[in-house]
Amino acid sequence: MRCRPRRTITTVALIATSTLLSGCSGLKAGAPDAELTVSTTTAIIADLVEQVGGDRVDVTSIVPHHGDPHSYEPSPGDAVRVTEADIVFSNGLLLEEPGIMKMVHTNARKSAPKIEIAEKLEEYGGTVMKLEEDLGLDVLWLGWAVEGEVAGDGSQVRTTATKLDGPGELRVYLTDTLGKPKVYIDSADGLDASDSFTLPPEAHTHVNWAFSEPGTYRLTVEGQTETLDGKRRGIGSGTFTFTVGDDTEAPEGARALDDGHADVALNAETGKVYVRADGDKSGEPARLAADEVVLNVPDRAKAAVPKEGPYSFLGAAGDAVWVLPQAVIGKHVHGDMDPHAWADVANAGAYVRRIEAELIKADPEGKATYEKNAAAYLKTLGALDEEVAKKLATVPEHNRKLITTHDAFGYLAKAYGMEIAGFVVPVPNQEPSAAEVEELGVTVREKKVPSVFLEPNLATRADVLRRVAEDEGVGICTIYGDSFDDEVDDYVSMMRHNASELAKCLGEDA
Repeated sequence: MRCRPRRTITTVALIATSTLLSGCSGLKAGAPDAELTVSTTTAIIADLVEQVGGDRVDVTSIVPHHGDPHSYEPSPGDAVRVTEADIVFSNGLLLEEPGIMKMVHTNARKSAPKIEIAEKLEEYGGTVMKLEEDLGLDVLWLGWAVEGEVAGDGSQVRTTATKLDGPGELRVYLTDTLGKPKVYIDSADGLDASDSFTLPPEAHTHVNWAFSEPGTYRLTVEGQTETLDGKRRGIGSGTFTFTVGDDTEAPEGARALDDGHADVALNAETGKVYVRADGDKSGEPARLAADEVVLNVPDRAKAAVPKEGPYSFLGAAGDAVWVLPQAVIGKHVHGDMDPHAWADVANAGAYVRRIEAELIKADPEGKATYEKNAAAYLKTLGALDEEVAKKLATVPEHNRKLITTHDAFGYLAKAYGMEIAGFVVPVPNQEPSAAEVEELGVTVREKKVPSVFLEPNLATRADVLRRVAEDEGVGICTIYGDSFDDEVDDYVSMMRHNASELAKCLGEDA
């Protein structure tokens, strides 16, 4: 019986010796009959590779079952397995947490192809679409972004806060999928090189901005590129103005932003620093010079410091704090294009065709095997596509609305005639206000959804959505997005489950 190493690799702090001795490690020593050792970033991609590669490939996934590719932090054992890989497949389109891709580029052999499948999906018959983000928050939804290309695989852009003028303290932090805050900027102990974070080129991330006092704040940031060989280059700086509290007036002549989606942005090519804000109906974002815009944090953003110990960096429990929230669960670095392309079964076929082509390049002697396996699996996917479409067609049109814990289902909605009604999650790990709970309840009522959907790997962080569903008397159902679990551990089973669950939970009798 062939060892199937893609069934979750435990990611405790493995050391190289224990990894090499493991019989199901994914290394060639554990599967001596395999022609290629393959590392993938996700279990979904690992399953597709195994379907095409069969016994000629030995596949492991960096992100385990139950894991979140947006936030997973690779272990030493993951790095060891990547060093042994003949080829590495990732999704691309900034699906993976940047640390995963940095680990891949740092540890994979130079001769090993590193294939970001979705980056060329259209060449293999697939489609990609823009990522639509609109949570309808009643305050500004402010993130960080990097625009412009940077030379070199794995290169990143570091943004550092160098100066803050204001009446109180600023903390910029992110709450991960497990509810742990990671602080990037904390002015309370003075700003230094540690008050920084990195992003890949053309990336964006959500964060929380917490101000301790009302008034006017001016934050200066600097950017520099970082390559894998340690070279750094300064690329520009700028100062952003925040007005906190309803009684704080904006400087005369400045444009105030107090709602919608925007980013503090740095262009790695031009060195310019600006605010990238929601644009007009054309979809093109507006780029506003830092000294021409004011970012408003009104009193409706006022909250209390959570009582949980990990949030003590914000102040004493119960103290007032003005917060522009990250609003979605976990670490979520992404670009302009939606990376969750496999949620449309037709796109999974494009993944398979790309995988087939790359395996043949890496192992020409296996060409006949790869072509035969791919052809058979593409027939399976064709039948699956029809099955999913037929099942979802049974959902009454007025019920075809999805409210989920994560924005991973745009492709599914577009392919099968559904609507993304919302994936709103109030500020992670903070007790939601009555108004926030009511707002989400209003969405559920207005959309008249029979059920909401939780992803198994994010279910523990969906307390508010579960609570609102219970209050509104609607169903709570399961849908799979980025990850498998012990019950559903291959792509076909995942899509069959999703179609069946949607049909059952959104059907006429739901």
